[in-house]
Amino acid sequence: MRQLVEAARRWAKQDPDPLTRRRTLDLVDADDPTLIELFSHRLAFGTAGLRAPVGPGPNRMNALVVRQTTVGLMQWLARSGVIAARVLIGFDARHDSASFARHVAAAVISQGGRAALTDDVLATPIVAHATIGHGFDAAVVITASHNPAADNGYKLYLGDGLQLVAPHDIEIADLIDRAAATWEEHAPVVNDAWADGATIAASEISASELTAAHRDAAVAACLTSHRSVRLAYTAMHGVGTNAVVGALTQAGFNAPMLVESQCTPDPTFPTVAFPNPEEAGALDELKIVAERHNVDVGLANDPDADRLAMVVANRAGDSWTALSGNQLGAVLADHVLRHTEGAQRVVARSVVSSRLLDKMAAACAVRLVVTLTGFKWVARPIVSEIGADYVFGFEEAIGYCIGTHVRDKDGITAALIAAELISELKACNTTIWDRLDQLALAHGVHATSAVSLRLDDLAIAGAVVAQLTSEPPASLGSEPVVSSGPIGGGRLPATPGVQLLTDRDTQVIIRPSGTEPKLKAYVEVIEPVDHEPVDHARKRAADRLDTLTSAVRELLNVG
Repeated sequence: MRQLVEAARRWAKQDPDPLTRRRTLDLVDADDPTLIELFSHRLAFGTAGLRAPVGPGPNRMNALVVRQTTVGLMQWLARSGVIAARVLIGFDARHDSASFARHVAAAVISQGGRAALTDDVLATPIVAHATIGHGFDAAVVITASHNPAADNGYKLYLGDGLQLVAPHDIEIADLIDRAAATWEEHAPVVNDAWADGATIAASEISASELTAAHRDAAVAACLTSHRSVRLAYTAMHGVGTNAVVGALTQAGFNAPMLVESQCTPDPTFPTVAFPNPEEAGALDELKIVAERHNVDVGLANDPDADRLAMVVANRAGDSWTALSGNQLGAVLADHVLRHTEGAQRVVARSVVSSRLLDKMAAACAVRLVVTLTGFKWVARPIVSEIGADYVFGFEEAIGYCIGTHVRDKDGITAALIAAELISELKACNTTIWDRLDQLALAHGVHATSAVSLRLDDLAIAGAVVAQLTSEPPASLGSEPVVSSGPIGGGRLPATPGVQLLTDRDTQVIIRPSGTEPKLKAYVEVIEPVDHEPVDHARKRAADRLDTLTSAVRELLNVG
């Protein structure tokens, strides 16, 4: 504890933020055991950047961590041959985001780089788009996406518009650690850059201009002229409203009915316990507005607008329900495939997302790429598949990439394509459920579920995965396990986790979360439709899925 107290005192001397500096010293004075959590580890920098609660110490998001991270990034860019790197810096509406963005700018300038700091909040896909469009060497977005209100984060794009992958994250992390260990050498220079407000102000870039450029590209990605749809929309207290409403209007749609309680940025997220559209209850306000105004569809972005959720009237028409990420991915992919052509088309999905896309791609003679989890992989075929025409990529966690103008998930463009999809179905006097049934008739019912186990320590996840790898279960429910092994069956780069396959083609993938202390399991059953009503096969699939999901929960000791 004595060493931690000394580390905390040194940290407080270096911390440029008086609030976290005072908090650190208060903890030291109280001999608070919280110091163990805050100062015994450093927040790990990975391919997803940084994401954690805001607070003092190296294991939290704060001004000093942001500065040290940026110095490490700039040194890595210089070692990679990028001298005087141009770095775009955007931020969302969370507490501290604007301040952290200015700390990034100061660190960039201190290392001889050129910082372009947006003059207002921006959706993450707009920053990703501008990275390529303006030829930046890198871009940083200060956002915690859909994490709780207490969190913030640091997301990185490289000059190709993609998130980084290994081993670059390890290389940058090493340089961050070295910068932190010798921070006394860097601090004066960074502090000088921070004090030079004129330098940072002169490097501002217009958020409205970047939004307009992304809007033009998103509208150009539309595939049909169908526009007769009544929409409801929520930004989940985030930054998506202006971008989505502007894009819908420019594309020719009527302006959506807004969930007024959620469409103004608010870092406290007052109407939702957890600002993630996938969480139970998060879409309740959207469902109320959708029903009240008798719209055709409700659309929701997460707070940084890179993901999209959809609510529609249920099959009985008596209430509103959310599509799963796999269901929405299937109908969006179907829409894109029906309205594009060419033998060079490519679609992509993460390995934990529904295999229905595989069958759809085969039926259209389109190349499918299955990737590791995360859009750093799902969007990578845009640059890795030479001569290919990348038209669609998705992951089950409501992330969708349509076209190539953003090399990441883009909830704004996805909202436009979802709106025209519903418009087309409406013009044909059909529903999204009818279209899902048509896909089931052609390719079988694909039913999916997910199990999540929150952990106190990520090491526990590794131990569980190791045990399942060495001693896989003989069966899941009544289905014998016929194969077990690495995720992707050895066809993908090695990644933590295990993949199980039963004799009835049920797939179970168990892996640690990349951004949270969780162990996740993904279950998919496939039930053929054989000269019978689709609802019969759907019922069989649901029953099997319930049984297998229960077996997985038992396997993981999830109550």
